Amino acid sequence: MLKSLITHVTLLLGIALLSLGRSMAQSTQVKGVITDARTGETLPFVSVIIPGTTQGTSADVDGKYVIAVPATHSRIKFTYVGYQSIEKPVTQGAEQVINIKMSVDATMLTEVTVKGKSRYRNRDNPAVQLIRQVIDNKEKNQAGNYATVEYEQYEKISLALSNLSENFRSKRIFRNYQFLFTDPDSTDQDGKSRLPAYMEEKLSQFYIRKNPATKKQWVKANRRAEFDPRFIDNKGLSKYFNRLYADINIYDNNLFIATNMLLSPIANTAPTFYKYFIRDTIKTQTPWLIELGFVPRNKTDLLFEGKLFVTLDGNFGVQNAYLTVNKDINLNYLRDLEARIEFEKSIDGRYHLSKTTLGIEFALGENTPGIFGQRVVNLKNYEINTTRPDSVYAGPLVEMVDNPDERQNEAYWNLIRPIPLEKSESVIYKNVDTLQTIPSFRRTMSYATLLIAGYKTVGPLEIGPVNTFYSFNPVEGFRLRFGGRTTTEFSKRMYFETYAAYGFKDEKWKYFLSGTYSLNNKSVYSFPLKYVRASFQRDTKIPGQDLQFVQEDNFLLSFKRGQNNRWLYNDIYRIEYISEFENHFSYKLGFTQWNQRPAGILQYIPVAQEGNLPTNTDLNNTELNIELRYAPNEQFYQGKLYRTPLFNKYPIFTVRYGAGLKGFLGGENQYHNFNANIFKRAYLSQFGYMDLTAEGGYVIGKNIPFPLLTIHRANQTYAYQLNSYNLMNFLEFVSDHYASINVQYYMNGFLFNKIPLLKKLKLREVFSFKALAGGLRDENNPDKRASVYRFPVDEQGKTISYALGNVPYMEGSIGVANIFKILRLDLVKRFNYLNHPNVAEWGIRGRFRFDF
Repeated sequence: MLKSLITHVTLLLGIALLSLGRSMAQSTQVKGVITDARTGETLPFVSVIIPGTTQGTSADVDGKYVIAVPATHSRIKFTYVGYQSIEKPVTQGAEQVINIKMSVDATMLTEVTVKGKSRYRNRDNPAVQLIRQVIDNKEKNQAGNYATVEYEQYEKISLALSNLSENFRSKRIFRNYQFLFTDPDSTDQDGKSRLPAYMEEKLSQFYIRKNPATKKQWVKANRRAEFDPRFIDNKGLSKYFNRLYADINIYDNNLFIATNMLLSPIANTAPTFYKYFIRDTIKTQTPWLIELGFVPRNKTDLLFEGKLFVTLDGNFGVQNAYLTVNKDINLNYLRDLEARIEFEKSIDGRYHLSKTTLGIEFALGENTPGIFGQRVVNLKNYEINTTRPDSVYAGPLVEMVDNPDERQNEAYWNLIRPIPLEKSESVIYKNVDTLQTIPSFRRTMSYATLLIAGYKTVGPLEIGPVNTFYSFNPVEGFRLRFGGRTTTEFSKRMYFETYAAYGFKDEKWKYFLSGTYSLNNKSVYSFPLKYVRASFQRDTKIPGQDLQFVQEDNFLLSFKRGQNNRWLYNDIYRIEYISEFENHFSYKLGFTQWNQRPAGILQYIPVAQEGNLPTNTDLNNTELNIELRYAPNEQFYQGKLYRTPLFNKYPIFTVRYGAGLKGFLGGENQYHNFNANIFKRAYLSQFGYMDLTAEGGYVIGKNIPFPLLTIHRANQTYAYQLNSYNLMNFLEFVSDHYASINVQYYMNGFLFNKIPLLKKLKLREVFSFKALAGGLRDENNPDKRASVYRFPVDEQGKTISYALGNVPYMEGSIGVANIFKILRLDLVKRFNYLNHPNVAEWGIRGRFRFDF
């Protein structure tokens, strides 16, 4: 998460402050607050000028102003559209506070009726009437209103470390990196340095069709600063930065900013959440423009503030827009934001988007070093209503032309680039390449990878993950593990991975070995995957646990509540083939043969022969499995162990099928196991967003022992797990058919922002609900059949595993997120099946999450 060189407004402010410091002896500082004389409401963006000069300033969103009056002048003037202008005398040589109360100019706002001492309201408000005209005309002012639109787009993302003091630059660790600071443009106006760190450019041709609705991007050239792929997923990094600095379409109801969704000032519901003020009428161009200021009604809500320039030609289109955010907004780590959106008039009289500039600076504190990023998008060569063959729009939404990644030549980019690079940007490609050759930088990246991803690179090997080197559980006791895998330095096609672990309580060795062959000559950790893998694993496992994004012997998962002494020893042989496509459809073919042995107090006991057979019966199984997955427009960052998804509005579909092969390689059971899963993120504008997961499964077969059925995912740790039932015990519910729903609702502070004592803490509300319905047919129920394993029992011989009844299992939670910007705490309630042994109706669970 890198980003931002100081925005234009901040630069101007810095210059102004320097000038103020030089001339303090020859000027007088005046400050104050400007309010409506009748209502007492503060007036934002009031113009404060020195008569007879071009010098002046504007009040901020809270009506506060500060101005330096030269010694040669003794008056200041306040002007605001719809209000009577006021002039005030200034006493030279003494700082003073002049608060202003402005009265409505009845001759300019004859249509406004003011009753009593009312505050700002939408009714009979000319500014609100104007914004409603803009909203009503949104559709015809967008590119999608034409039958077809095409244009060329150049986009550039650059990032730099910002707010670096001279002391920071002169630290000993930077003695080999002074070449990064040599450019004169790498110094801010406040005297602190910037360190350019990343750069990406892309040139594309876009084709937009109204019917059927299609937006196709052909990438003609693409170039970015590349880091060592052993440490960083460059494609994933590019997608992450593009997500942070997403496209800004002022006509969309919601705009993505730093992975959050902010309501546009011209959204359909915008007048409910924004206040609008007519600031000026610009008559120096045709058509005339109205400058319309806007501020959030609640400064902590996810809203913008700024101004729009609206055309008075009957189209009520936006010609230009300036967006920023209030310093109190409920966003994390955001120190500064500025967006500028520019439109140009076309031959049909409408305004087409010509340029957007988005700059965001992230930092942990106000005066700490930060990351500044800027994304500039330039659009030109518009063509309207030009018929193209269907082949132009066919295929994936984004396609490459003649392998644009190969076009890295600087001369080529100098020829096609529509806007020149800044001086500090022009050296980024060279500097990043130079960094890769410095041993100390490579060591730093290696240790950073160890800290963040858990792997340490040693030549052609990676040692890790370190968070599994030590753990403990009731079966193995104290467990030590050590392992690693090969990298592309060993081979670009062959990859090996292994680990060995030892439990000091059961005194058994566990180990894993796999070999992978890449079929597309790419790393088996980079998209799109295409490989064959064979592996063997001998290790322990909790029945029914299939954790995502973590390994089960992670040290933090060693801490569990309640009984946790039913485990398995597994010997698993597996062969799998995985193939992914550029449109994010993938399939996986697998063959698995495994032997299960109960561990701890878990026993496999056939019901009909209880007491006559050994209690620790082995279970042998052979299975053929297939998985189909489709994730349109999926985005993710590829880490060392797993992919970190960057969720968007598109659903993700997964279908799995497993077939038990009885009599083949020792397989003891025949069955057909079907499973389907759909995930969808729904954005609710100012009310946050919701993650919805629906899942169902059905097992066809008879006399199938419970370890091969669906043992529903339970959670006995103190961490809140999104895809598990957090108050369900291990092995508590078993099904051969089921359906479930999981709802995670993040309100993003919409309620807390309205509570005076809470809104400064920037807390966020989160709610969840999970329901599981299903059952167990008689032919697979140990209470109805004699030829399957008995359900596990406790020390008193009471059953601890159950089939779901007529009522679904349900649990829900109310949580507070963004505590210290990283912690979520949930109060979880279990609604039913409370008569089962060792269950809790209430629980508190925590979850760490980094979020903007």
